[in-house]
Amino acid sequence: MSELKLSYSGYVCAPYLHNHESIELKELWTTSKNIEKLYFVTGTFSSDSKPYFADSTNHYILAKFRDSEKITNDLVKHNQEKTSFVFNVKDDLFHHEVQGNVNFVSVYYMEYGEDEDISEIAQLLVKKDQIGTAGIGNMETFCSNPSKFTFPYSESIVVIEVASEKSHQSVKKYCDQTRRDANRKGLTLTNLMSLSILEQLK
Repeated sequence: MSELKLSYSGYVCAPYLHNHESIELKELWTTSKNIEKLYFVTGTFSSDSKPYFADSTNHYILAKFRDSEKITNDLVKHNQEKTSFVFNVKDDLFHHEVQGNVNFVSVYYMEYGEDEDISEIAQLLVKKDQIGTAGIGNMETFCSNPSKFTFPYSESIVVIEVASEKSHQSVKKYCDQTRRDANRKGLTLTNLMSLSILEQLK
């Protein structure tokens, strides 16, 4: 019997390398009904996560998708030499109406994903007026040259969307402060990557 694979909504972050594969992916996702939003972004990895993803690049296309199974098929077909990241959101922590457009997406991981920790993190994030949505789930990676090191925290990923008219540096500081607030409460929330939105493509 084949294993039933659940499908989730979430985010996919694929390297934009100006090659055949990344250009085809961008065109595919621009017209796909599975893609709600599509952005051109700059990705910055934290010093904690960088050793696991030594092949990281600067520019990515970030898509918000409805069905993870279709995204998996797209990435298998258009696999690249730099890592693509899929963040499957299994639980939405909250949705807020916020002022302005989303201009930053921050991805964290928890070293201990206990249920009470998750509810405490949700309570902390929901008080932040610039965070529009937060979700928790897992991460899958796709790469034609797999990393030598396996990222150990891929089952406890937190993704937040931030809307602000301020600069990306200012929003990053806001997210760093949010992470420190969580750490002060004894919650191990660590930054995986920060995605600064440069342009909305869809």
